[in-house]
Amino acid sequence: MEQSSTSALLQGTVLDLASDVVSALRSGDHVRAGSTLTTGGAGEGVARAAVRVLGADTLLPAVLLRVPPDPGQLAVFKDAVTAHPPRPDAAPAVVWSHWAMARALRRLDQPPAGPPVGEPGAEPGADWLDRAGWQVLTHQLAVLAPLALPGEECAVTRVARRRPVDVARGFVRAVRRRDWQQAAGAGRWLTLLDGVPETLGLEAGLDFVRLMGGSDPRVALQLEAARLMPAAVLL
Repeated sequence: MEQSSTSALLQGTVLDLASDVVSALRSGDHVRAGSTLTTGGAGEGVARAAVRVLGADTLLPAVLLRVPPDPGQLAVFKDAVTAHPPRPDAAPAVVWSHWAMARALRRLDQPPAGPPVGEPGAEPGADWLDRAGWQVLTHQLAVLAPLALPGEECAVTRVARRRPVDVARGFVRAVRRRDWQQAAGAGRWLTLLDGVPETLGLEAGLDFVRLMGGSDPRVALQLEAARLMPAAVLL
């Protein structure tokens, strides 16, 4: 019963944190981006876990809008990166998520303690993703959507650039399956890729995802990122 209660609290905190990020992306207000983490209502452990779930997108307003992050939010984020390095047997997506979080800190000149996981030379491998079928590729790219940033360069983005048609197929499949979170994540990637089929109708597709799934703040976050990225200049 206690485990179920903790799980529900974590899920609610993730949604609240995603809502904060969406509000900040829409308004440019860094205070909104950090409110869930700085009010203390969720507890330190749950707040760190929620940051791990949302990943580098927790700091997305600072990256896309160049809005200084709330100091309290930044402290929780940095603690989450330092306190929870991936285990040796961690799944590749977990390793990449941690790498993206560490790189977000370095972009803000806030390097985490411990091994230099955010350095380009320490970049994880992506062979597993390059060999994946288009369905698995789209699923994993949606999970790793925080890596989809304008001008970004890493092994995952290079895989995505080589396979725009596969990502487009995955986007259509996610829409048909009403998996709005995966569709939004794939759509975010597609806004950055060359060679996306014009027949896809990406802009209309993203509008449809917003209409059908935009009440979920995790979906709205990806859609706001996709909207802002073409005009964004990274730190």
